[in-house]
Amino acid sequence: MVPQPEINSPMATLPAAAAEAVHAVNPWVALAYLVSGVLFILALRGLSSPATSRRGNRFGIIGMTIAVVTTLVTHSIASLPEIIGAIVVGGGIGFVTARKIKMTDMPQLVAAFHSLVGMAAVLVGWAAYLNPEAFGITGVAGLIEPQSRVEMGLGIAIGAITFSGSVIAFLKLAGKMSGAPIMLPARHVINLGTLAAILGLVAYFTHDESLWVIAVVTALSFAIGFLLIIPIGGADMPVVVSMLNSYSGWAAAAMGFTLHNTAMIITGALVGSSGAILSYIMCRAMNRSFISVIAGGFGADASAGAGGAAKIDRPWKRGSAEDAAFILGEAEKVIIIPGYGMAVAQAQHALREMGDLLKEKGVEVKYAIHPVAGRMPGHMNVLLAEANVPYDEVFELEDINSEFATADVAFIIGANDVVNPAAKTDKSSPIYGMPVFDVDKAKQVFFIKRSMGGVGYAGVDNDVFYMDQTMMLLADAKKMVEEINKAL
Repeated sequence: MVPQPEINSPMATLPAAAAEAVHAVNPWVALAYLVSGVLFILALRGLSSPATSRRGNRFGIIGMTIAVVTTLVTHSIASLPEIIGAIVVGGGIGFVTARKIKMTDMPQLVAAFHSLVGMAAVLVGWAAYLNPEAFGITGVAGLIEPQSRVEMGLGIAIGAITFSGSVIAFLKLAGKMSGAPIMLPARHVINLGTLAAILGLVAYFTHDESLWVIAVVTALSFAIGFLLIIPIGGADMPVVVSMLNSYSGWAAAAMGFTLHNTAMIITGALVGSSGAILSYIMCRAMNRSFISVIAGGFGADASAGAGGAAKIDRPWKRGSAEDAAFILGEAEKVIIIPGYGMAVAQAQHALREMGDLLKEKGVEVKYAIHPVAGRMPGHMNVLLAEANVPYDEVFELEDINSEFATADVAFIIGANDVVNPAAKTDKSSPIYGMPVFDVDKAKQVFFIKRSMGGVGYAGVDNDVFYMDQTMMLLADAKKMVEEINKAL
């Protein structure tokens, strides 16, 4: 978080308005924060496409560097070596983690990072409460100014919700907790009552800054974060990751007001608004209500849990790499649908090689990406970009779904829920209403998965396994595609 002056520094003894005046006398500070804000906006713009994502990341890094350096230079730091040491330690941990993390573990890593942002907001809020003079937020009779109490209370509440909610998301994504919705009795009454109590106590905090008020707000916020996420099933987890990203941004923005730091306000608002917009877009793509998801599975059917095991007693056809290679080589159009199984097997490079081999034979090859493929937004796009799959061959669901009727082959590698027709026909299914790819309209379907005994992340059996035109290719995805490439 942004370091603040020590209590015995000259600025620490000033009230908030005076502290702001001190910061305002230097126009270069405002200019530096403005440049940082512009770079953050350019970073978000760059991250909107895999083709420009690297440039967007660079803009974000430069903007954050300018903001941090400006803050360090213009504030009286208690111990600059301590601050630099903390940056080195934290940056080192982040660098090592980013280098070692697998793409399959990226969703839970993002959830873990969100939890750290939330806890940072809670700790800064408590630091401001315990030592308001150091933050320049005291008013008459040494009491915390009312507007600062609102900012502090909301920042702590949002941060605590982000922390506990992100911890539950991490546990579900990492497989350390069931991905099925966990429905508590009267959960909506409990959630609404808890949220109302938090808002009421924050309002009361403006009149009484007693320790018990802020302590109860913190405790209830930690609890509601837990209660909001456990009813959400695995199929909705990509939306949860995006939603928690938004929460972390609003927490940072609230703390920015408490700290009188323009850069934090701008950054938090950008993260919060962009995360909320992304969550809304994903909810529309899944035919989910945005309000129901952020309310913690509101309207979910407790009976439609994680489903059961696959119905392996139904007749199905098994194929080989040679069978697949022959039919693929004779096709005119092939649509490839990647999913989380491809990420687990790290099969993206072999898949791109297969696509190149087919194009050499005159086959039209396209990649179909569902908005919630994988376990976080953009997961499949990043993997395909890593394998140098041309961007003009990658299409979103609404742009390619109508083409399955003219496709000779639908090649499904590691995907499951996003091609499951139960989303269109079974009202008791936890994925009912989610738009899925119409792979049943293709002349031939190849479905790569490890075994017939497994089901998708939502825990629902898939009728595509048993269609007449479906050939199951049971093996590790990378090994199967490599065998197909050899046969080609």
